[in-house]
Amino acid sequence: MKARVHVMLKDGVLDPQGEAVKHALHGMGFDGVGGVRQGKVIELDLEDGTGEDAVREMCEKLLANTVIESYSIEMA
Repeated sequence: MKARVHVMLKDGVLDPQGEAVKHALHGMGFDGVGGVRQGKVIELDLEDGTGEDAVREMCEKLLANTVIESYSIEMA
């Protein structure tokens, strides 16, 4: 089984990487971009019996800084 974890900065937290990407896109002529938020995707190959609760615990303890980041989990 696989789990995919999407981690993003929470609303209101400055995203300097996103701002740099937006600036670069504008410099390339893509003026229709109003904002960019950059995050990360973590894909986990899980052993049988490892459920979403275990993945949530991984996120809370290591994969996401829950003070400034939010996360969502997709199980497949």
